[in-house]
Order: sequence, then structure tokens, then C-alpha cells
Amino acid sequence: QYGDILLHQTCVRQSGFKNAYEGAKIVCEAVQGPRGLQAKRVIALDNSTAAPQAMATQRYSRFTSEPKGPAFDATVKWFNRGKGYGFVSRGPNTPDIFVHMETLRRYGLRELQQGQQVRVRVGDGPKGELAAEITVVDP
Repeated sequence: QYGDILLHQTCVRQSGFKNAYEGAKIVCEAVQGPRGLQAKRVIALDNSTAAPQAMATQRYSRFTSEPKGPAFDATVKWFNRGKGYGFVSRGPNTPDIFVHMETLRRYGLRELQQGQQVRVRVGDGPKGELAAEITVVDP
């Protein structure tokens, strides 16, 4: 028995899978990190054993949106976990992209750091673009 293994959403995606739901059977390569085992690569993922409520249709709020267009790299301008939101940028002279905590949670992230590199797909929000999907490029 190995106990728990941290499985980051980025690892799931980089291994060619979309999502790993609670209760899924997963075969992975793991490495020992400072806080325990962490998945390095997902070899097989079977969501058929996942809890039905975990796979239920995703609910959308005003802070989530259907992604439009391809993913692109962006830089975190700032993120305040206490407020539950922040902004990323494509680069100079471009509109900021709103990032809500709900989106981070859906992609297995707890917070973002200023200057961190991320990959996002955007959707339409009430006041402009918002991050509909987000993964960390530079952990």
C-alpha cells in the first residue's frame, strides 16, 4: 500500500487525458516529493469507476464560461486568494483576462503567483474575457 499520491491536473492533461474524477482508477508513474508522492505521468485512467456526482454535468456560474478558440500562454498579473480572483495578461497593451477561484479549483490549482506563466483558453464574461480553462506552464 502506497497511500495517497498527489495528482495535479497539469499532469493529467500533459499525459493526454482531460479529467480525472474522484473514484477513478489511475495507473501512473510517481516520484517522491518534499510532501510525499506526486504523479509524474498518467499511464492509464478509467473514469468509469468515478462517483456519479463527480462526473455530473459541470455547472456554470457568472465566473465560468465555455472556452472559445485555442489555448495561449499568458502571465499572471496578480491573484488574491482571499478575494478569490485575479488577472492574467497576453502581453503589453492587451486587455486583462479575469481569473476566478472556481476556474482554478476545476483545474486542480490552489492559487497563482504574480509573474507565473500559464496556458489559458478564454470565454466571454460579464465584463470581458475570462479564463475558462487554465493550466500552469511554469510551476
